[in-house]
Amino acid sequence: MHSPASDSTTPPKPEGLKVYLQPRVIGMLFLGFSAGLPLLLVGGTFSAWLRDLGVELAAIGFLSWVGMAHSIKVLWAPLIDRLPVPLLTRLLGRRRSWMLLAQLVIAGGLVGMAVSDPREHLELVAVWAVLVAFGSATQDVAIDAYRVEAEAKHRQAAMAATYVTGYRVAILAAGAGALHIAALDSWSLAYTGMALCMLIGVLTTLCIAEPKVHITQDTLAQEAHLADFLNQSPHRGWRLSLSTWFFSAFVSPFTEFFSRYGKAALMILLFVATFRISDIFMGTMANPFYLDIGFSKEQIANIAAAFGLAMTLTGAAFGGLLVARFGIAPILILTAFMAPATNLIFAWLAHVGPQPDGLVLAIIADNITGGLAISVFIAYLSSLTNTAYTATQYALFSSVMTLPGQFAAGFTGVLAQSVGWTEFFMLTALTGLPAIVLAFMLLKFAHPDRMKRPGID
Repeated sequence: MHSPASDSTTPPKPEGLKVYLQPRVIGMLFLGFSAGLPLLLVGGTFSAWLRDLGVELAAIGFLSWVGMAHSIKVLWAPLIDRLPVPLLTRLLGRRRSWMLLAQLVIAGGLVGMAVSDPREHLELVAVWAVLVAFGSATQDVAIDAYRVEAEAKHRQAAMAATYVTGYRVAILAAGAGALHIAALDSWSLAYTGMALCMLIGVLTTLCIAEPKVHITQDTLAQEAHLADFLNQSPHRGWRLSLSTWFFSAFVSPFTEFFSRYGKAALMILLFVATFRISDIFMGTMANPFYLDIGFSKEQIANIAAAFGLAMTLTGAAFGGLLVARFGIAPILILTAFMAPATNLIFAWLAHVGPQPDGLVLAIIADNITGGLAISVFIAYLSSLTNTAYTATQYALFSSVMTLPGQFAAGFTGVLAQSVGWTEFFMLTALTGLPAIVLAFMLLKFAHPDRMKRPGID
C-alpha cells in the first residue's frame, strides 16, 4: 500500500469572483435545480397532497419510504460508472447520458403522478413516486460524478456553491410553489408544472460538454491484476466474464481507494463520518427548540427559514471563493472548528430566551458556517475520487457523511428532554471534537491540497 503522490502541477492562479463566471460553474446552478426539484415532490409536498385528499396517516407514513432510494444509491452507482445507456452514451457521453435518462424518468413519473388520483389508485401513485425517487437518486449520482470530473480541484467549492443555490431554489419551487399552484387550481396542475420544470435540467444536460478524463496506468494495472486472479478460478466463458465485470465495477472502487491511501484511508472515512455530526444534530432539533423557548411560527419562518436560506447561500458562495483562493485544507480546518462552535451560540440563546436579535445572530453564525462547510466538504469529497470510479466512490463518501449522523440524530430528542436545551447544545458541540482532531491529522497523512486526483490532468 502507498500514499498518493504529491501533485507536482503548478498551483492554480487565484481567480476570485471570476471563478463564478466559468461556464461549468454556471451550469451547476441549473443542474442543482434539477437535482433539488424531485426531493419534496416525493417527500413533504407529496405527504401534503395525500393528506389534503384524505389519505390515511398510516398510508402516508409507509409511502415516506420511497425517499430511502437516496440512502441506498451506492448500491447501483457502479452501474452508472460502467454501463452505457443504449444510444444515449454514444451521443452524449458517459455522464450526460445517465443524467438525461434520469431526468426523463423523473419527468415521466411526475406526469404519471399528476394524472393519477390517490383516492382511487393509491398503489399506482406509489409506483410513480418510487419511479421518481429512483430517478432522482440516479440523477444525483450522475450529477455528482459530472461535477467531480468537470472542473479542477480548486474550483470544486465554487461548483458546489452554485449547485447548492440551484438546489435550494428548487426546494422552494417544489415546496411553496407547488402548494400555491395546488391552492389556486389543483394538485394535478401542480405536479404537471413541476414535470415541465425538469426541462431546465434536460436542456442544461444537452448544452454542457462531457468532461474529459482518463484512467491512470495504476488503475489499469490493478484491474489487470484482478483479471489475472479471476482467470485462475474454475469459471470460464460467460461466468468468468460476468465475475470479472462484477469485481471491476463493485469491488475495484473500494480496493482502489484503500490501496491509494493505505492506512490513511480509515482516518479519512472517520473524518468524513464525523465532520457534519454536530450540524446534523442541530438541524434535527432546531424547530422544536425554537418553539419550546417561545419563538412564534412567524418568527421561525421569517428568520430561521427565509433569512436562514439567504445566509446559507451566502456562506456557500463565500466558501467557493475561499477554496479557490486558499485551497481546501485551511477552510476545512476552519469549518471543523466553526461548526461545533455555533452550537454554543444556541446554548446561549436557550439561556437568554426568545429574543429576535439573538435568533438573528445565531442564524447568521450557523447558516453561514453551514454554507461554508457544504462548499468545502463537497470539494474535499470530490478530491478523494478516482475518475475511473467517480460515481461509486462519491456515492460511498456521501453515504458515510450522512448515515452515522442521521442514525445518531434519532436519539437527540431523548437527550434534549433529559438534560434541557442549554446542556443539549453544549454536549452536541463536543461531538465536533473528533472532526477537529482528524482534520489536523489529515495535514500530516493525507493533505487535501497535496493529493493528486487520479484521472485528472
